[in-house]
Amino acid sequence: MTTRRYANLLATIALLCAAATVNAQTAEHPWPIKVVIVTTFEPGEDTGDMPGEFQDWVEREPLKGTLPFPGGVHPIRFNATHDVLGIVTGMTLVNATSSIMALGVDPRFDLTHAYWLVDGIAGVDPALGTVGTAAWANYAIGDVGRAIDSREAPAAWPYGVFAVGAVAPDTYPAHVSVDNCYALNRGLTRWAYDLTRGLKLPDNATMVANRALWQPVATKYPLASQPPGVIIGDSYAGDTYWHGEVLTKAAENWVKIWTHGKGVFAMTNMEDSGIAEALTRLDRMHRADYQRLMVLRVGSNFSQQAPGRTAVESVTTPYLKSTAFDISWLVGSTVVHEIQKNWKQYEEQIPVGK
Repeated sequence: MTTRRYANLLATIALLCAAATVNAQTAEHPWPIKVVIVTTFEPGEDTGDMPGEFQDWVEREPLKGTLPFPGGVHPIRFNATHDVLGIVTGMTLVNATSSIMALGVDPRFDLTHAYWLVDGIAGVDPALGTVGTAAWANYAIGDVGRAIDSREAPAAWPYGVFAVGAVAPDTYPAHVSVDNCYALNRGLTRWAYDLTRGLKLPDNATMVANRALWQPVATKYPLASQPPGVIIGDSYAGDTYWHGEVLTKAAENWVKIWTHGKGVFAMTNMEDSGIAEALTRLDRMHRADYQRLMVLRVGSNFSQQAPGRTAVESVTTPYLKSTAFDISWLVGSTVVHEIQKNWKQYEEQIPVGK
């Protein structure tokens, strides 16, 4: 046997042994997971092409290992020490909820002490920030409600969206049959914010030009024309991809209603309340700890049009995704690396911010 063939044979045996080890560990001895990184979409390959929310995590963490995930929409990725998982849930509430439930009951993993980091892009409310702003949420709010076309609504109504059990917009229902409010662990949110608020976020000329559009209304929206930063602001999720000044105002009031004035709308997306619901149920099943859920969203676009633009023009404008992905990874990885580095401290005791 030639030296080259012998080397190839050894390499093949090594790969087969590694695969067998992975299968044995996952089937017989569930991996104790420290962090689950939750992203929602990846348009192509995990590496080397146009990125989605997942690619930076795969390439930079790195998450080199791959496992099949029949209950999801995308293979699971894992790190070299088998204690950090990365998943792509699929966009929209139904995909996000189903993927988290499927992972939560997967016997290959012990998730009872895992921290869950939702790390994705979103539409940012110009009242709270700008493109590139990173928001840690205290609340994940759902959108289950009633709606009539605003052209058929009473003249005094600002829009035709209102809560189930209510008889008009901007009122809390007399009887709550659907609770749209998922309160997250405020101490953990504050800890993540404290850890990341001093980060210098990436910026570029395109972002500067985008912010300049908001300068004429700087008095009303001062943060929209300022460089991005890290904030605490809440997540509003729904399956309808909405846009515009009117519906942004509806979202602001919706979050206030369901949090009894304690929350503030910052980011619009299509997954977070479903993820929170899935983890609520997994917690009841003793498969996960809901108190370890963190939601981080980074603005890739505004939730409404800039001055002089229409809502239709704004909703069809390409997003500044690539920079938002960079910021998502920078902020999110800061928290993940801290948990990994000091696992003995955080395994049993959830950190609390100041």
